[in-house]
Amino acid sequence: MSDDVWGHVLAELEKDMSKAKFQSWIASLSFVGVEDRVARFEVPTTFIGNYVDQHFADQIVYGFNRAGRAVERLHFDVSLAKRDAATPIPVAATTAKSSTSDFGADFDPLGLPIDPNLTFDNFVVGKPNELAHAAARRVAEGGPVTFNPLFLYSGVGLGKTHLMHAIANELARRQPELRVLYMSAERFMYRFITSLRERKMMEFKHALRSVDILMVDDVQFMAGKDSTQEEFFHTFNALVDARKQVIISGDRAPGEIKDMEDRMRSRLQCGLIVDLHPTDFELRLGVLQSKVDRQQEIYPGLKIAPGVLEYLAHKITSNVRVLEGALVRLFAHASLVGRDIDLEQAQDCLSDILRANDRKVSVEEIQRKVSEYYNIRLSDMVGPKRVRNFARPRQMAMYLSKTLTSRSLPDIGRRFGKRDHTTVMHGVKKIEELCNTDAQIADDLEILRRALEQ
Repeated sequence: MSDDVWGHVLAELEKDMSKAKFQSWIASLSFVGVEDRVARFEVPTTFIGNYVDQHFADQIVYGFNRAGRAVERLHFDVSLAKRDAATPIPVAATTAKSSTSDFGADFDPLGLPIDPNLTFDNFVVGKPNELAHAAARRVAEGGPVTFNPLFLYSGVGLGKTHLMHAIANELARRQPELRVLYMSAERFMYRFITSLRERKMMEFKHALRSVDILMVDDVQFMAGKDSTQEEFFHTFNALVDARKQVIISGDRAPGEIKDMEDRMRSRLQCGLIVDLHPTDFELRLGVLQSKVDRQQEIYPGLKIAPGVLEYLAHKITSNVRVLEGALVRLFAHASLVGRDIDLEQAQDCLSDILRANDRKVSVEEIQRKVSEYYNIRLSDMVGPKRVRNFARPRQMAMYLSKTLTSRSLPDIGRRFGKRDHTTVMHGVKKIEELCNTDAQIADDLEILRRALEQ
């Protein structure tokens, strides 16, 4: 009898609401029965139960009473079996889906989907990214975190987006009841503008403020967009004040983002800011080694000669995406021509990528950039004076010349006032040591490196 009554209520609900609303909310309910005038349901997530209770309870209660069954209120229990069957990544998928159904008949999720393939297990950790990895892991464990927000920044293809997806996937595994929303800054702006146009700002605000974890990628695209920044600022404050975790990524530190409002910049700086440094040789080699097995599964029997991976790790330094793409192309090419991969084939197949990654920066350009950065004269940079104001920038320029050009140590020394190669060695070693103990030196080095590699 109960099932017949619920079937009648369902039919009436389906007539009275849009297909998108019905499929997103009502179809996910599993009717259990009525007890003491309470209609009980099982739902995939707490969020769906709360949302249905807030937006459709009166309609459902009326439907039961109209069908002859006395009901005064609804009760929802989370069904583990239903939740686990709903989607391979329940947190991300449920949040992206359920937060937005009121925005229109055409289903348009508020957030972006989480890639189940981007996990901590396949994130290669090395010295340039170990702090970012550790911070992301701490957030993904789901316990109390002393920093909020977590701000990850780096150049393109160094792993910040991978870490954000890995956090979402790990949270889905550990605490699938959490509401996690991942979106790009551009997506935030699009939904904000759409909500203004359709006069649905309250729904937009509610959807954002009801999540447990908010993740926003590429926040630098909000710079100069005053209205968007203001809305994000208020959302940010509401979540942090409610002790909800916020994770943000950008292509530079908050203080370096131009056209960002001061209050927004200040708020972004109140948590933990972590830079994913450019990859070093060891990390690039580790990435390649981690991807080879997958390629050999796709192309069984195809072998790669010793030294090829080391060659690619040395030559392709721009970012990890380019590196991975080069490996995929190399295996596909080798399969088509029916040859195992050797160094000659790699050089031929990847000639365009290798040319694009050739280091074109000169020692003279490095000297000029460093002089401008530290506001000293170029003549003092290469001159004989050993005062600290000149010595440290000189050592920085030597280090960059050693790491960004193919010049030998004696050649570099000659370009710095005919200094001996041992002086260059000392300067390089000094900067390496300072980068581990002096955060300002490490930041200066990273800013200069990025400026020179653009």
